[in-house]
Amino acid sequence: MAPNYALRLGPSLFISDLHLDASSPEAVAAFEQFLREDTQTATSVYILGDLFEVWVGDDQIDHDSVAAAVVTNLRALSSSGTKVFFMHGNRDFLISERFAFEAGVTLLPDPTRITVDGADTLLMHGDTLCTDDVDYQAFRRMSRSDAWKATFLSKPYAERIAFAQQAREKSTRDKSTKSAEIMDVSATTVEQVFRESGAGQIIHGHTHRPAMHSVDVDGRRCVRRVLADWHPEVMQTSNHI
Repeated sequence: MAPNYALRLGPSLFISDLHLDASSPEAVAAFEQFLREDTQTATSVYILGDLFEVWVGDDQIDHDSVAAAVVTNLRALSSSGTKVFFMHGNRDFLISERFAFEAGVTLLPDPTRITVDGADTLLMHGDTLCTDDVDYQAFRRMSRSDAWKATFLSKPYAERIAFAQQAREKSTRDKSTKSAEIMDVSATTVEQVFRESGAGQIIHGHTHRPAMHSVDVDGRRCVRRVLADWHPEVMQTSNHI
């Protein structure tokens, strides 16, 4: 099952939007299978955000059995010689140095530019491309500030979990009122990113709309690859908080 969720380009694997937590044992099982079976010939694995459904701070490892198991499994993979990279998503942007150290992963900024199988490639989670969703972008800017994060992380764990639950409920309500177009990437923004970066390929997740898009940018053919989420039974919509 797991290979359907991963993009393999050369010796590298790309995944995103697993949204792991205790309420999704099928996704947890698929991820464990992926780590056991599908990474055997990979030299690197890139996790492009939303590995977890929620992340309220690295002390979640101490309270959440799924989080602790994921850390252990990622450490085993990285210890075997496979390089593992993680980029923050909109659900787990509070993952920090403790998680990276214990899991043996390298944190990547969003965006990150690499060469993939000979192609100049920009890796992104994808939420920054959804610029038509003005409300979400405002929340994103606020919640990524050092002041907001410091204030949030100073709260008791139970209070942070309660906030995350409220945010998930709000996200569900928002999806019922926002159009699919608003929650998808902006074509204008995609072209702008290609133009300004000069990259020929973008790989991202977030929108839960797996596809490969050809984009013409000033006469230059570019490719945008959208990764699959690991919950195909859920309606394919973007997943802003």
